[in-house]
Amino acid sequence: MSTHGSQDAVGGPPAETAEAAENLDYRIAHLQDLLASGELGELGVRVEARGRTVLLTGTVPSAPCRDEILRTVHEELAGFPVHSDLVVTEASSPDHAEELS
Repeated sequence: MSTHGSQDAVGGPPAETAEAAENLDYRIAHLQDLLASGELGELGVRVEARGRTVLLTGTVPSAPCRDEILRTVHEELAGFPVHSDLVVTEASSPDHAEELS
């Protein structure tokens, strides 16, 4: 019986195996390429595997950018829990004057 890394599994997250970890690493590398080369061009976002959980860290320029990144991450890494620590640095003008004491 041959075990050439067949990926015939249907539905659900990958099994808890070294193959699943390699699969996650591969999917993360693909996601990083997608984020860097895509419309977003986001190089400031780090994607790391922490066990079976994926951690996103970094800074993005706007809330819509963050939302698009999260949508892409959830599509590409379906079946894996994702924790996001993305910071939005949107530079908008203040809505009130600063009060100095």
